Amino acid sequence: MTKTILITGATDGIGLATARTLLELGHQVILHGRNADKLTALKAEFATQSPPQQLMTYTADLSVIHDIHGFINELKQAGTELDVLINNAGVFVVPEQTTPEGIDVRFMVNTIAPYLLTQALLPDMKQGARVINLSSAAQSSLVPHEITDSSSLSDNAAYAKSKLALTMWSMQLGAASGRALPAIIAVNPKSFLGSKMVEQAYGVAGGNIQEGADVLVRAALSEEFSQASGQYFDNDLGCFARAHDEAYDEQKVAELIRVLETFRQHHGFA
Repeated sequence: MTKTILITGATDGIGLATARTLLELGHQVILHGRNADKLTALKAEFATQSPPQQLMTYTADLSVIHDIHGFINELKQAGTELDVLINNAGVFVVPEQTTPEGIDVRFMVNTIAPYLLTQALLPDMKQGARVINLSSAAQSSLVPHEITDSSSLSDNAAYAKSKLALTMWSMQLGAASGRALPAIIAVNPKSFLGSKMVEQAYGVAGGNIQEGADVLVRAALSEEFSQASGQYFDNDLGCFARAHDEAYDEQKVAELIRVLETFRQHHGFA
């Protein structure tokens, strides 16, 4: 059965490799990116391989609140009903560390934007739908208020904290999701894949990025993930596994959700 699948951050890396695979399998794919020229080029490339109706593109900078609002509104106005949302977009090294609102860009793109998109799109997703959130083995302890604080953090610290926060809310929302609601699953696609972020962080080329794409395709389509809402899949181990200890700290998770909900309401997303 053909699925409608939105992939954020799909103009390069794991997101692009995942899109290629899903298009080859015949699914309808919605590509998101922040660079309109890259999206135009990809649309032209894929048009030689797939029917035009199989691919749609949207441009939005997920560090910009106005762009996130616009992206959500465009999807809703188009009547988009998703089978799968893959929150893949992520940043590590950024030219400007904070948004105009004083939020670290890593938290905005890696943690907050996926939360806003997920909460906005959940009501319009099809029965049996899935939300796949790109986590990482690089996770480190955080205090929930850090995600909306302008305090200066190193690239490594901001990235690792943002990925733990993403994993925490994914597991919390996923555990609360009933059978009739979309499953929400956090996935570490594999460490040291050949992505731009791995090169920025460690100065190495990394491994075959298709390994990360393949696990995202499995998470999106396979029966193995159909009842996995609220779980964490670690592709370094090749199985569902225990996440970072703080993902099970009920008080800290509840406080994180309060911070995210306060942000969502304050900026007009609720």
